[in-house]
Amino acid sequence: MRVTLRDVAERAGVSPMTVSRVINNSPRVQADTRRRVEAAIIELEYVPNRLARGLIRRKTGTLALLVPDLANPFFTLIVQAAEDVAWRAGYHVILCDTRAELEREREYIEDMVEFQVEGVLVAPVSDRSRSNLRILGRSNTPYVLIDRSIAGFEADLVQGDSVAGARRLVEHLIELDHRRIAMITEIPEISTARERLRGYRDALQTAAIEQRPEYVVEASAVDPRGGYEAALHLLDLEQPPTAIFAVNNIVAAGVVEAARERGLEIPGDLALVCFDDIEHVSRLYPFLTVMAQPAETFGSLAAQLLLDRIAGRVRERRRVVVLPADFIVRRSSGAEQEAAVIG
Repeated sequence: MRVTLRDVAERAGVSPMTVSRVINNSPRVQADTRRRVEAAIIELEYVPNRLARGLIRRKTGTLALLVPDLANPFFTLIVQAAEDVAWRAGYHVILCDTRAELEREREYIEDMVEFQVEGVLVAPVSDRSRSNLRILGRSNTPYVLIDRSIAGFEADLVQGDSVAGARRLVEHLIELDHRRIAMITEIPEISTARERLRGYRDALQTAAIEQRPEYVVEASAVDPRGGYEAALHLLDLEQPPTAIFAVNNIVAAGVVEAARERGLEIPGDLALVCFDDIEHVSRLYPFLTVMAQPAETFGSLAAQLLLDRIAGRVRERRRVVVLPADFIVRRSSGAEQEAAVIG
């Protein structure tokens, strides 16, 4: 049976209130009494109910972190960095994988408010997360958005420059003499998808290249399967693209599989570029030309912004941090220079 605070009090010959004071480091306990209580705690192997103490003091020492896809290495790195900052500040993190489902995201947020977490870090599912985030606003729970913004929604935000990054990737393909350039994207309700599509179109327009609607395909899912199906659709067109820009590295993995199935060589028959970088894969076999975002910095900065907001160190209504990405050229785009880092 679980040892209770009352069990410790009986063993030490004191009141439960005295045990509580010892656990909370109150100065209102004599030294010999403190020693008896501490000895009883050790002897009984008592573990204080941290959550219950936090609810009483209105400080639970916990933060929540919601991401739409924990299997995506980009979000995994964000989680690790944010948790590290929180840990050093004395906070524990409750991790919630929303699986890109609005209802799941809503239930997690409602649970976190009920648990009285002191703040929330969230990469929203989409623009439709607006109503879910209002729950945090009504409960006065501080929160920071990561990676994805929501149109017309005021909140602290850490994001990448998706427009500029996408533009540079497509410009790179144009510099390699590609004119039939396709893009595999996500649903337009996700801000990063909109911004990367905008960068793609900006690059084509600047180069006076025709923008063909059939060359923009929305993946059925942001995973290798979705990338595979979208790539097969593009490759089966009467005039298939000679290059594909994938919205992220997971989708790009599906493009590679589709090209292999069609007997195409990357980059000989099909050039490929994408956002984000899978570190372990790139170490083993440098291949994908990418716009590598500093995922760890996303997480650490967002966590610090949240801690500042919790501590009342912030006066601004909204703070937005836009992080640049590294353009890394490797074999998949067909450039002569391999594994070169540009800018």
